Amino acid sequence: MKINPLKVSLLILLCPLLFLHVSCKQKSDNNAETVSQEKDTTTSNPLWFKLSLAEWSLHKPIYDGELDPMDFAQKASEMGFEGIEYVSGFYAERIKNAEDPEAEMQIVLDSLKAKSTEYGMKNLIIMIDGEGDLAANEAAERNKAVENHKKWVDAASFLGCHSIRVNLFGSEVPEEWKTNSIDALSKLAEYAKSKNVNILVENHGYLSSNADLLVEVMQGVNMENCGTLPDFGNFCLKREGGQRWDADCVEEFPRYEGVKKMMPYAKAVSAKSYTFDKDGNEDLIDYKKMLKIIKDSGYDGFIGVEFEGEDISAEKGIMATKDLLIKAGKQL
Repeated sequence: MKINPLKVSLLILLCPLLFLHVSCKQKSDNNAETVSQEKDTTTSNPLWFKLSLAEWSLHKPIYDGELDPMDFAQKASEMGFEGIEYVSGFYAERIKNAEDPEAEMQIVLDSLKAKSTEYGMKNLIIMIDGEGDLAANEAAERNKAVENHKKWVDAASFLGCHSIRVNLFGSEVPEEWKTNSIDALSKLAEYAKSKNVNILVENHGYLSSNADLLVEVMQGVNMENCGTLPDFGNFCLKREGGQRWDADCVEEFPRYEGVKKMMPYAKAVSAKSYTFDKDGNEDLIDYKKMLKIIKDSGYDGFIGVEFEGEDISAEKGIMATKDLLIKAGKQL
């Protein structure tokens, strides 16, 4: 075979150009793949917490007869939530006034459990009200309150809830309040331990909204299944005329400081909301600042939407709060 010197020379000259073209194309394709991967990562940006709905957000339609509390799971599912937090007061009167309260309690629980299963809702918490003051000065009154709460511990266990939320009202003298609270919470948490249920204290007015005192109570109880439920909005220490509710607040614990101090003991979080500006931000509470405190604490569980506003409907307020949590959460 005769080799043409001219063709060999041309081949020698063209090979580097051919190699450069292939190399550049491969590099370009790799870059495109990297950009695509980066784009996918940016757009997915999953939330670092899960969303639940506090039943109290729906108290107006429930009280107005527009929503049956037995349909809570269905409503939460329709609004795009994963978990639900019940309010005992929406069921307590029905149970109490029944001929057989124990049997009626089981009927209610069977229905709630069936509904939550049907609509794929995770039962998380029962918020307990009206069962006595766990921080009362009289030992007999405290013990009665502990006993009253036990049926709701059993209810939470049956539903698969991880916790019940309790209130600490009672004495308004700090040292008395701490001693009384530690006593009652220790007894209730001991009972709840065998049921695999936590006892959570929310900042819910008066001394329970003093995060420093509440932390001292947590340290005094020192039990794994006793913790806190920080609420973004309930830091009022004193209201006009000494009223517990329905009066202007005249003294508050700093809300961001309060949530930060409660987070080491938190097993749930409540995102309170009232009104929103034109950009969808809560007027009173900086949600991004709150969520940074929560994320920095290492918490990655459920955050419950609890809308209490007056200016818009319950459903609009719930969705506005949910949207704000998603927006602020993705910014962190």
